[in-house]
Amino acid sequence: MTLKVAIIPVTPFEQNCTVLVCDQTMKAAVVDPGGDLEKIFAAITELKVVIEQVLVTHGHVDHCSAAKELATILNVPIYGPHFEDAFWIDQLPEQAKRFEFTHLGKSFIPSKWLNDGDQIQIGNQSLEVVHCPGHTPGHVVFVDLASRVAVVGDVLFAGSIGRTDFPRGNHQDLIKSIKEKLLPMGDDITFVPGHGETSTFGYEKLYNPYLVD
Repeated sequence: MTLKVAIIPVTPFEQNCTVLVCDQTMKAAVVDPGGDLEKIFAAITELKVVIEQVLVTHGHVDHCSAAKELATILNVPIYGPHFEDAFWIDQLPEQAKRFEFTHLGKSFIPSKWLNDGDQIQIGNQSLEVVHCPGHTPGHVVFVDLASRVAVVGDVLFAGSIGRTDFPRGNHQDLIKSIKEKLLPMGDDITFVPGHGETSTFGYEKLYNPYLVD
């Protein structure tokens, strides 16, 4: 029993929308539906899964512009991010219009704001919620410790880290989140970043120039 991961690049920012699938039950969650819903629905159909929830790592437009629309169509709840990102979600309509997104952003209040230590169930798989402020104050990461997989949004990238020059971003908080919360979970954890290629915590610990002391 493992968590299967399907990555769908969406929006003009090539953001990694992710479908997480419990391969035993074929129940699934969509993480960070930033836009391009036709691509997301095509993936859902191809995977032959039942979507039970929409998960959001943080409130930036390329990660959740289509979250409300998708959740409404599928009649499923939205979980996340942390409440500290509510001010970003309130700006979604304006931001989507500014960046000419195909799916104009709709602000939303999730069914549940997520906190550090919460758990999300996908079929028989359990995700740990890790609050990782820095890129945004309310950024959360989803980790399946059993399958050794993490969806980290814009906290960590292959060879880089998230930007901290946005409102309420904080470089020191971001480095602390990565080094004290994520990396100790294990070198063998493969992570899906918000943009670009996957990597492992162990590789980034050794070679990421932002993390090497």
